[in-house]
Amino acid sequence: MKKVVIISMSVLAAAVVIAILSFRSAGRTVNEEKSMVAGDKVEVIYFHFTRRCVTCQAVENVTGETVRTLYPDQLKNGNVSFTAVNLDEESSKPIAERCKVTGQTLLVLSGDVRVDLTDKGFMYATTSPDKLKAEIKKTIDPLLNPVK
Repeated sequence: MKKVVIISMSVLAAAVVIAILSFRSAGRTVNEEKSMVAGDKVEVIYFHFTRRCVTCQAVENVTGETVRTLYPDQLKNGNVSFTAVNLDEESSKPIAERCKVTGQTLLVLSGDVRVDLTDKGFMYATTSPDKLKAEIKKTIDPLLNPVK
């Protein structure tokens, strides 16, 4: 009887995990967003709180460095921007509401396109920053094509 209860609970737990993972908003590449339309500008926004761990700081540093290094001309002319937003500050409320963000999030926005790179940011920022740089580039480049 105990084995049946344990197996049933294990199956239920696995079903709950699968359901949660299937409903999560995964970061999609621009190519997967065929119906979405890129805008004139690309915004890269990293939302964070005042108290941050090493990984949180690395996500901001790697992302900012990547944008500054790969897109210096686009930064100058305003076609690309990078902003770090502290969610603990009252002044960040409007942008957080506009982006529908309540926690630490790394977003790339352009027109109707919204790509969430949070998972990849936290996965790669400290251990494989080059992989995070590649993901950022892979996301931004297609959005800039209409701007060029």
